[in-house]
Amino acid sequence: MRNFLAKKVVEIKPSGIRKFFDLASEMEDVISLGVGEPDFDTPWHIREEGIYALEQGKTIYTSNAGLLDLRKEICEYQKRKYNISYDYKKECLVTVGGSEAIDLAFRAMIEEGDEVIIPEPSYVSYAPCATLAGAKTVIIELKEENEFKLTKEQLLKAITPKSKILILPFPNNPTGSIMTKEDLEEIRDVIIEHDLFIVSDEIYSELTYLGNHVSIASLPDMKERTIVINGFSKSYSMTGWRLGYAVGPSDVIGQMIKIHQFAIMCAPTNSQYAAIEALKNGDKDVMMMRDAYDQRRRYLVNRLRAMGLDCFTPYGAFYVFPSIKKFNMSSEEFARRLLMEERVVVVPGNAFGESGEGFLRISYAYSLDSLKVALDKIENFIKKI
Repeated sequence: MRNFLAKKVVEIKPSGIRKFFDLASEMEDVISLGVGEPDFDTPWHIREEGIYALEQGKTIYTSNAGLLDLRKEICEYQKRKYNISYDYKKECLVTVGGSEAIDLAFRAMIEEGDEVIIPEPSYVSYAPCATLAGAKTVIIELKEENEFKLTKEQLLKAITPKSKILILPFPNNPTGSIMTKEDLEEIRDVIIEHDLFIVSDEIYSELTYLGNHVSIASLPDMKERTIVINGFSKSYSMTGWRLGYAVGPSDVIGQMIKIHQFAIMCAPTNSQYAAIEALKNGDKDVMMMRDAYDQRRRYLVNRLRAMGLDCFTPYGAFYVFPSIKKFNMSSEEFARRLLMEERVVVVPGNAFGESGEGFLRISYAYSLDSLKVALDKIENFIKKI
């Protein structure tokens, strides 16, 4: 019998995040700092709205693009937060998590052989989704000395006549780096000059610690060449509700809706009703969680530095990305030994691209008590090696 498997799928490596998560799930007394999932329950008033939707029998399909009221709230949120105006009828799509929105954007725009520029280390889905859509991926290695930001010089070196899409993964998972307005303005002219389209993943936009997040779509002449990806998992602690969205030019959103229509139909209905409540009345919840993450962030950076680890101060998301290069072992070996010897899960940096080798991703989406116990174990491991 012939091989029925698609070569491009077989050649994609499984997620390095899930690898360690699955390994740890088979062990006892493990403290996990590996998964990027808030430890807060979804705020009660949001859960209550989802429950009420079920009680009212609101369990039928919504329109493919999502509930009209939810799309209104999403567009009002974009206007309120970033002063960007979107037409909720034509420029907004509700998706099954932010990851589906990324996949849809690529499939709607990529022709076979187009190049997608991906700054790394970054979220594990970008390169596989681009590959599955038929693109060639061009990787830019973000540098710790540049605070893991994308520079104008790096972008210029990566661009070729086949370059079509640039991923902007900020605030960044795994490094916690951000791009300020000044940083974005530095690359804006390059983007326009070379006629690139932007897929801006802003899922951590509410979790920044130096002030308000800046969306590149808010800069002059950028809205019409940017798809903004966002969602509810991180900001509102709604990971299991599986709800994200995309806003952008109507011609691109329209094609994304077409793919979504055939592949998914619509996002979960009761999740959409809950999300309306989150956008209307969830600002205080976001602020409370962000303040807690900020406290954990500062504690974690100080503890790691006290152990002698070089550790960039993250300005967004809920991860730190310390260097372990001084120990002369790979990220994978370090993480595996830490798990086996101390029962602590972290993620090897190379799970987020080869440029992540020599680093670890440690999530602080966990309680301070858990972090203190885990950091004591990490310190003990470092003393041993």
